[in-house]
Amino acid sequence: MTTETPQPDLHANKVNDDSRGPRLREIPLRLMVPNLITVLAICAGLTGVRLAFEDKFELAVSMVLVAAFLDGIDGRVARLMKATSKFGAQMDSLADIVNFGVAPGLVLYVFILDKAHSFGWIAALVFAISAGLRLARFNVMEESAAKAPWQKEYFVGVPAPAGALLVMLPIYLSFLGVDTTPGFAVGSAIYTMLIAFLLISRLPVWSGKSEKKVRRDLVLPLTIGVVLYVALLMSYTWEVLSATVIFYLLTLPFGARAWQRKYGTLTVNEEIHDPNASGMDRGL
Repeated sequence: MTTETPQPDLHANKVNDDSRGPRLREIPLRLMVPNLITVLAICAGLTGVRLAFEDKFELAVSMVLVAAFLDGIDGRVARLMKATSKFGAQMDSLADIVNFGVAPGLVLYVFILDKAHSFGWIAALVFAISAGLRLARFNVMEESAAKAPWQKEYFVGVPAPAGALLVMLPIYLSFLGVDTTPGFAVGSAIYTMLIAFLLISRLPVWSGKSEKKVRRDLVLPLTIGVVLYVALLMSYTWEVLSATVIFYLLTLPFGARAWQRKYGTLTVNEEIHDPNASGMDRGL
């Protein structure tokens, strides 16, 4: 008498395999490096907020600036190491909102804007939301299939990293001896609203990403200039940061003027020409 060997239920095995989810596999270390930088940036930004609540404002501002720096290099590191991923892009977007919007706004509120009461909180809130909107517009424009040639030279509105640096000018000035009176607090709230407006505006801002070449005889002087700037920043941090912010703000009209000479308008009116984009995306 012979017995039949039971056949495996292939359908049941397939269901079991599907229920386990994707199988884990080894991930190259280089793929983790950009994400680790992003996580460190988030930690630095949130630590800056904590230090502000503990009245350690110089350390708080330093941590926010470190967070902005780390957040600015993680994408470049990912591209250099060929370690870009969708997961990393999502992490980077989260870090951008924390480090360029929430952390600077909260540190500024704890330091000075709370003296302006509700108006100060509204200013901090508007800045954080504006930074989020600015980042969303940037992501939409970067993912667009059809990019305009001017996008290599100009940003639409002040970029969020620059906004984080600019909005803390009242803190830099107070470290230099400016009195934090209630009037200064109200002025700081108005200034915060102005920076928030620049973030979401359609003002053309030089991006510094153009492919213009530098003359060979200027390479060494420019290198020495960068070294000198960094040395001054290390020695006279708040003076240099204040001067940098004021200089950056003064360059904005020149960027708009250069755009007007080339395209005939003071603001960027060209929309995204992507047939797959929604009406909301094209209206950004």
